[in-house]
Amino acid sequence: MASYYNDATVIFLNGSFVKAAEAKMDFYSQSLHYGYSVFEGIRSYKTESGDTKIFRAAAHFDRLKNSALAMNMPYTWNTEELISATYQVLKRNNMQDAYIRPVVYAPANMSFAVNTESMIFIEAWEMAPFLGDKLLRVMISSFQRPNPRGFKIEAKAAGHYVNSILASQEAKTKGFDEALLTDMNDNIAEGPGANMFFEKDGKLVTPPPGNILPGITRATVLDICKKWGIEVEERLFKADELKNADGAFFCGTAAEVIGWESLDDVRFKKDWNETVSKTVQKAYKDLVIEKELGSQYSAA
Repeated sequence: MASYYNDATVIFLNGSFVKAAEAKMDFYSQSLHYGYSVFEGIRSYKTESGDTKIFRAAAHFDRLKNSALAMNMPYTWNTEELISATYQVLKRNNMQDAYIRPVVYAPANMSFAVNTESMIFIEAWEMAPFLGDKLLRVMISSFQRPNPRGFKIEAKAAGHYVNSILASQEAKTKGFDEALLTDMNDNIAEGPGANMFFEKDGKLVTPPPGNILPGITRATVLDICKKWGIEVEERLFKADELKNADGAFFCGTAAEVIGWESLDDVRFKKDWNETVSKTVQKAYKDLVIEKELGSQYSAA
């Protein structure tokens, strides 16, 4: 198993910086027993100038707050103090290219009574692209996204990700790289931990909000497309249309932008290197290290 920390690793825990190996949480926490917590996945990068920049830090911590409030979890921190604490975590662990995980979790509570407090930690570790850097063989999962009337789908809540783990493990057990989930009406929704786009005749199509977690990387891709004049349509579609596409990709903070080779072993029509999607991938990689598109997202 991967080792995410060692005896010297430092995390931020409820206002203090402590060694990860010495940190403690309550084993009677609602978060452990019921998956009742919210989190973010954030990346920092060594930029072209050599500085360390957390990509879209404010957007991520604002979403952390919105997720907590959506889940009725008390939230007492502000975005600026959490960004500052995160830079301290990176500095104390001598990291630049890192994956950052803030988690808001619940106290000991074996009932379903409303909590009056929440706790928080922020940790970081070095992580390669979550889905690798080669084109993916994707399969449509037998698992579907939860009914949005049963969950706060827009919240990045820990318990929601049991669905993601089941789908991803099913795909990997069958020899694929990753899963793709549909919604309860068999429309294409998203991957276990990433949004998706497909390309047809130079235009991109992506599922609309409603049955997906509308990701920050997804929003960044939409902004890149607007800047580059690439047409994008947000609408519902089925698997048959997707299998007839010229190309497709996942996007997410952990996955970044990663193309697909095939869906259910049906290969896409165009060579990835000849697609508009490849252009988006390159633009995203340049953006996060502030190589070309500027720093408009670096502090936001």
